[in-house]
Amino acid sequence: MAALDAVPGLAANPAAPASVLLRLLRFDHEWSTVARLTYRASVPDEVAEALLAHPDRRVRGALAESAGADPALRARLLDGPASDAILVACGPHPYGTTAPPLPDAAYERLLAHDNANVRYETANAPSTPAHVLLPLATHEDPFFRRAACRRVWDELGPQVRGALLDDPDPEVRTAAALQVMADAEERTAWLVETRADHLWLWDVLAHGRLERGLAERLLAEFLDTDTTRLARLVGNPTFPADLAATLAGHEDPAVRLAVSARAELTEEQREAIAWKVTEEDRLEPLVWVWRGRADGELLRRCARSAHTWLRRSAAVCAELPDDCVELLADDEDFAVRLLLAERHPKAPPELLLDLYLHGTHRAVGVLVSRPGFPSAGLAERFADAADPQARALALRDPAATPELVERLSRDPDGFVRLMAASDRRLAVRRVVELLDDPEVGFAAAANPLLPVAEMTALLDRAGVPG
Repeated sequence: MAALDAVPGLAANPAAPASVLLRLLRFDHEWSTVARLTYRASVPDEVAEALLAHPDRRVRGALAESAGADPALRARLLDGPASDAILVACGPHPYGTTAPPLPDAAYERLLAHDNANVRYETANAPSTPAHVLLPLATHEDPFFRRAACRRVWDELGPQVRGALLDDPDPEVRTAAALQVMADAEERTAWLVETRADHLWLWDVLAHGRLERGLAERLLAEFLDTDTTRLARLVGNPTFPADLAATLAGHEDPAVRLAVSARAELTEEQREAIAWKVTEEDRLEPLVWVWRGRADGELLRRCARSAHTWLRRSAAVCAELPDDCVELLADDEDFAVRLLLAERHPKAPPELLLDLYLHGTHRAVGVLVSRPGFPSAGLAERFADAADPQARALALRDPAATPELVERLSRDPDGFVRLMAASDRRLAVRRVVELLDDPEVGFAAAANPLLPVAEMTALLDRAGVPG
């Protein structure tokens, strides 16, 4: 049983030769072991050919979704079963980044595909590059013109934009109007009048440029019927300040909060409003702060504000001045500190470490992948820590000795042993021993120190056909 648990790790082992990887294609204990091969940084040619021709569509789908796979390899799935085209069109969606694009010839095939869903997914895939999408702005199919509005509006020329704003298709006109509404009162009014019940209204209320008459009408409409939309409307920077002031004592706390976070208020005026932000409240960055993030003094005012929403909005801005980074790193609000840690390129290493060790939000676990997360000195600080999550950090220290890695590979906590099992400072003898540890065998099998002979022996013990 231990061998079966360890075998999947071989799929992630960068030192595994083609002979081992090809045997994994015949490991039918769980299909995900085969699928993991598609996430390798490099795949030998003979293994790639086998993946492309694999009879299990889930495996081919995993290849299509692999951001690490060669785009040309993903594109070759179009030469297989016709149903695989949708897999290629949807493509990879890696967290926090964009996958490399397919070859241009693949996009030509996908955008001309008979299946409308294939065309739709291709036009909307984050990895589809701008030079592929730009010609779609003048395509005869209105679906493609809408996609161009959403995806590459800023790169279109003025004549093309004008044509899209006056397009004969109302859906195209809507898509174009949504791109300019922040600066165009008439387009905002048109969107409200013609799409009053559409999902896009949520964005229009917050971002569209409001003419006073429209603002007054919407205020009257929402005042006693829809306080959720009213709060959204009040947060619009172009909603008249005098109208917003009349809502400072509104019975709905969301409306009061929206009023209290407006740009024109002084700190004293904000304090006079009964607003509240809890640690659990999920708040979008304030529109006026995000739009003005190039203004260092504006961000300083927000970072020094007593208002939590202003400080959270400042924390997500990469342009935040260095002195404010240090200030917000010690903020009393957990969300301010977490947003700063997640979004700012200069988030202090000690902030990242503190949140990782003491934060309760699920997002803190990924902070170790941030470039600023500390490594030097962690062995001395945490090798004997009571918390296993802290002990495991000792392995991140480049100065951790082989003796320490060996000791931690025998730790009573499975997570600590797991981290040690993948460490390249661990003695080969110990890596082999850990293959039989059901909690960490997977990590040991993925360790590139593992000799090929041991990889083969592991497959033999697991009963994987040769």
